[in-house]
Amino acid sequence: MSATKSTPNELLLRAQNVHKTYRDGERTLEVLRGASMTINRAEYVSIVGQSGSGKSTLLHILGALDMASQGDVTLEGKSYASLGSAQLNRTRMEKVGFIYQFHHLLPEFNALENTFLPGMIARNSTAALIERARDLLTRMGLAERLEHRPSRLSGGEQQRVALARALMNDPLLILDDEPTGDLDQKTGQEVMDFVLQETVGQGKSLVIVTHDPAIAARAHRSYRLESGQLAESRD
Repeated sequence: MSATKSTPNELLLRAQNVHKTYRDGERTLEVLRGASMTINRAEYVSIVGQSGSGKSTLLHILGALDMASQGDVTLEGKSYASLGSAQLNRTRMEKVGFIYQFHHLLPEFNALENTFLPGMIARNSTAALIERARDLLTRMGLAERLEHRPSRLSGGEQQRVALARALMNDPLLILDDEPTGDLDQKTGQEVMDFVLQETVGQGKSLVIVTHDPAIAARAHRSYRLESGQLAESRD
């Protein structure tokens, strides 16, 4: 599946003038310097930039894993800064899904168990969780790998399990950090097809941080992060 260049226009998330500063004793490191962007419903947005430019930091702030030092992020019109810790936790759990470059699958659990863990944290019915996890993994071609632990899965299979886990609680927004960074070209293409099919193809919004120009080119819109600021790329 390829993303169409016709951009959806119903706003889901807005980041405004986001700054992020880290302090270590006398030293101050300003990673983000007034980054602003929008993400619409059912839109695929890519973020590109050099290593160390702050892309992952921005992704964490968009998903409320970290908070801006200055500026704000709103999801469905609700400001992260206005939410208490319990509300932020629920927002992350119910409305945002994360896919990490190195998967972060728990080695002692099999594919099925890794997938339904977010639902257990949300205290959903165990029977319903297992059924949904099984369905997600089957859709991704992993019906024969449900009981395999991560060490017995290929890199592409692990990434698909990570995608299924991110989708477990049916979030509005998926944030994906370098989805094909450690995969060969063919496997990376297959993973991207699964990601687009199961996110944008199902009406969800997708933000991908990537070094790969081919992945960025498939997005509805692309931003470049440079010197702590975002600029929207124009075709």
